Amino acid sequence: MPNQHPSHTVRAYADELNGLSDEIARMGGLCESQVSDCIAAVMRRDPALAQRVVDGDHQVDALETATEKRVIRMLALRQPMASDLRSTIAAYRISGDLERIGDLAKNIARRTHELNKAEPLELTRSVERMGKLVVANLHRVLDAFSVGSAEEAIAVCRADEEVDEHYNSLFRELLSFMIEDPRTITASAHLLFVAKNLERIGDHTTNVAEMIHYLVTGEELHREIRRDPNHSA
Repeated sequence: MPNQHPSHTVRAYADELNGLSDEIARMGGLCESQVSDCIAAVMRRDPALAQRVVDGDHQVDALETATEKRVIRMLALRQPMASDLRSTIAAYRISGDLERIGDLAKNIARRTHELNKAEPLELTRSVERMGKLVVANLHRVLDAFSVGSAEEAIAVCRADEEVDEHYNSLFRELLSFMIEDPRTITASAHLLFVAKNLERIGDHTTNVAEMIHYLVTGEELHREIRRDPNHSA
């Protein structure tokens, strides 16, 4: 009977790690829905959908709290080493970035009410394109987490350059709109806020990708590896 204890302990810890991964996956799926829905709320000028995003943020917060408690318990009771420690710490860090993504989606949803007070701007379509790219990268990074792919994590980091380009282009265009027609200043400012929050969601997505790379390889993702060799500077 005493000889069975070590294997039982290892098996129990493996079960806890799997539970932690499942929690992160649930949290990630919820965040992906929140981001997709907040963009749809802006595009469709849908206050009811926007409110559902705002109301749904507490679920993301609850999952982050549950993850944090689980990680603290695992560190205290199991004292994991090597790759198990990486898995535990990575899950904790990833949950923090996902919680911030949920907050940013909520912030975007809250702008729907203000945007609905003004006439729609043409550039809302550009925000939608940026949003779809952000959602695609978030979906991709969650897939990378589920299969443990360092290569996909690198690809997500490289894809974020396109998100940044969309934001920079939108920033310039919205400033031009405000200068040319002062009547668009309020709506343009709210749309710029939406675009900035999408850009920040992209940043948190790359943070998740970097943690996945560390989780899989044990090494930090350096800037030269992140850069897309086919991307023009």
